[in-house]
Amino acid sequence: MAFGITEPLILARQLTRVYHMGESSVVALQDINLDIHEGDFVVLKGESGSGKSTLLSLLAGLDRPTGGSIKVAGRDIGHAGADEMTLYRREMVGMVFQSFNLMPTLNVMENICLPAYLANRPRSQVEARANELLEWLQLGHRRHHLPAQLSGGEMQRVAIARALINEPRIIFADEPTGNLDSHNGEIVVELLREMNQELHRTLVLATHSQMADPLATVIVTLRDGSIVDRTCSN
Repeated sequence: MAFGITEPLILARQLTRVYHMGESSVVALQDINLDIHEGDFVVLKGESGSGKSTLLSLLAGLDRPTGGSIKVAGRDIGHAGADEMTLYRREMVGMVFQSFNLMPTLNVMENICLPAYLANRPRSQVEARANELLEWLQLGHRRHHLPAQLSGGEMQRVAIARALINEPRIIFADEPTGNLDSHNGEIVVELLREMNQELHRTLVLATHSQMADPLATVIVTLRDGSIVDRTCSN
């Protein structure tokens, strides 16, 4: 459940994203209005092409809206400059992707620490936090392995540690169980629950799977770029 914050952490109004391809245009999102409060576990549902991944990308600052506004913690990210967007993604956001997106030439420890090094955080503090995350994720014995030496479930746990290394307020996850079998998918969903309920991170998850539905505080269903249903658990 949310942690008693009345003002939305994320406030999207009339959010629209149109992709232009030559002389034609595709409306991926149209007039999305969405409030997400601190501590929410939001699950975005919908078929392929419904707009859920586009919405996730806009909220995470990975893409820009064509129209409308997005405010996160009072910060207008829809119209922010490039430097401000970089800071937003580095300080406020942690990302978990379906394809893991690990650097193949870096070992587990280096992959986890990379976002913090890019943020110029002290190496000793970064490595101490990375070791804590490795122990929590039961990956301490894998710290010197390369991604190619890991299973899919292990790679996704490394990606979760990387998402948490800068202590972000919000975790965005795009189909994080999509490349995993059911057992490893359940492990990842349980880790997402722990991030939300025990580490107090706001979570926004785009998924076809129903595994996270019982954990959600809000389930948002999209179809053809519009929200067609919003269900709250409280």
